[in-house]
Amino acid sequence: MEILSVLAAALAAWLFGAAWYMALSRPWLDAAGLERDEHGRPKDNAGPLPYILSAIAMVLVAGMMRHIIEQAQIDTVLKGIMVGGGIGLFMISPWIMINNAYVGRPFRLTLIDGGYAVFGSAIIGSILVLL
Repeated sequence: MEILSVLAAALAAWLFGAAWYMALSRPWLDAAGLERDEHGRPKDNAGPLPYILSAIAMVLVAGMMRHIIEQAQIDTVLKGIMVGGGIGLFMISPWIMINNAYVGRPFRLTLIDGGYAVFGSAIIGSILVLL
């Protein structure tokens, strides 16, 4: 049953990411410095690989978060949101910031990507506690 909760949490965070980046596609493309084609999509699109890799990554994140939540005996949705959001805000987002800073990317890219990490992790945390 644990694998189903991990997969459900990963899917929810992945779908949230799709909505997040669709809503913020223009600012994200600008901040990332990516060229666009005539349809406004990234030029030289990498095909389905980024989507596949991000889905795998979400399963890995949700799996580790499940372990953390279980070991810490997190038992309410609010606590799940706080733990997940805290992981996103205080562990994942700073790492994103470091990576972006070293390559000279604008801080707004960190805000967009870090925002997804915070909200996506909070979603994972809440679903893992619910299921």
